[in-house]
Amino acid sequence: MGEYVVFLFAAAAIFIFVMIVSFFKRYKRCPSDRILVVYGKVGKGVGTESRSAKCIHGGAAFIWPVIQDYAFLDLTPISIEINLTNALSKQNIRVDVPSRFTVGISTESGVMTNAAERLLGLSQDDISNLAKDIIFGQLRLVVATMDIEEINSNRDKFLAAVSSNVEAELNKIGLKLINVNVTDINDESGYIQALGKEAAAKAINDAKKSVAEKNRDGSIGEANAHQEQRVQVAAADASAVEGENTAKITVANSDASRREKEAEAERLASAAEKVTQARALEEAYAAEQLAENARATRDKATQTANIVVPAEIDKQKIEIAAEAIAEQTRRHAKGEADAIFMKMEAEGKGTYEILSKQAEGFDKLVQAAGDDAKDAVMLMIADKLPELVATQVEAIKNIKIDKVTVWENGGGKDGKTSTANFMQGMMGSIPPMEELFKMAGMELPTYLGKKVEGDDTVAFEDVSDKEDKTEE
Repeated sequence: MGEYVVFLFAAAAIFIFVMIVSFFKRYKRCPSDRILVVYGKVGKGVGTESRSAKCIHGGAAFIWPVIQDYAFLDLTPISIEINLTNALSKQNIRVDVPSRFTVGISTESGVMTNAAERLLGLSQDDISNLAKDIIFGQLRLVVATMDIEEINSNRDKFLAAVSSNVEAELNKIGLKLINVNVTDINDESGYIQALGKEAAAKAINDAKKSVAEKNRDGSIGEANAHQEQRVQVAAADASAVEGENTAKITVANSDASRREKEAEAERLASAAEKVTQARALEEAYAAEQLAENARATRDKATQTANIVVPAEIDKQKIEIAAEAIAEQTRRHAKGEADAIFMKMEAEGKGTYEILSKQAEGFDKLVQAAGDDAKDAVMLMIADKLPELVATQVEAIKNIKIDKVTVWENGGGKDGKTSTANFMQGMMGSIPPMEELFKMAGMELPTYLGKKVEGDDTVAFEDVSDKEDKTEE
């Protein structure tokens, strides 16, 4: 069983190898000097017509086995010698036109197909003979349409007509005309020879005439040459003199120009020297100025470092110290202000408490006086009367009454004795009790007396005595 499998694999491999080799063998490349013609089943052409062959030039194609085959057409040029004799011209004169034509298979698409259809399988000799027959017929046709003079003199027109007619017929079998070369043209009647003799005689006569004309022209030219020589010699002499004068003028102008240019050069040199000196002085002054500026800058920097910087440092120190002192002062003032505020706040609270207590006491005093404010004031004055009396006594306590001697003469003003006036004056020197009451915001009670106004003194009058006298 294993050997059978190996055999199958070997057979398959051989088959594949044979197929690959066959495939490569059927792939045909076309050289540049040939045309590959594939024939058989090659597809359809224009419309629904089947193509008879496929022509390839300069490429390659795969040739399918069984349904296709191939062949090559050689593109080598073929040289054909055509010795046309007794060709009848338009003038009914028979001429001989020996020539040589070079033809070859065309590579144009449509013409290649014609070659594949009509020349495939033919040898080079067969193709040459076929082309020769076509060329003979077309060459006779062209000769019959032209005169001998036209054929002999206008060879370009003759060759163009031959090429046009011959190439059109060669294309029908797949060929193209490469070159046409007519060697000579002869006729049996000697017409072309006579034309040649006529042309020769005409040429000889033209030559003789030309020689005579040339001799005449030579004599005239010689005379003209002598005349021209004399004129030119005279003109040359005049031109020479003029040239000498011009040269002298040129030399003089050159000397003047040289001297002018030398003076200008000296002036420019002097000016340049002065400009250079001025420029050197300017650069020296500029350098000195730069040096002075640098020195001033250095001195300024030194002064700044020695004076401004320490002053700036001291200023900053003073500012820092002032800020510190101000901060301390602000803190101290804030502390003092806080202390004063607390002290005043405490005093205010104390005063408030005192006044509150006094107001409470006065309120109770008014209530005790039967809600009569005046009676309450009288109670307060009665309570303070010992202090008032003490104050009055304090004013006269140092007076030594026992050492006062009063001489009484018995007379006095207003019926008063001198002793009474003396006592009244002394009592007037004591601070009036009514003023004390007014300073306290109160009025003196009527039972203590009232002010008596006189011319020079103010005294208190005993109201109680008056009341007693009134009652009496």
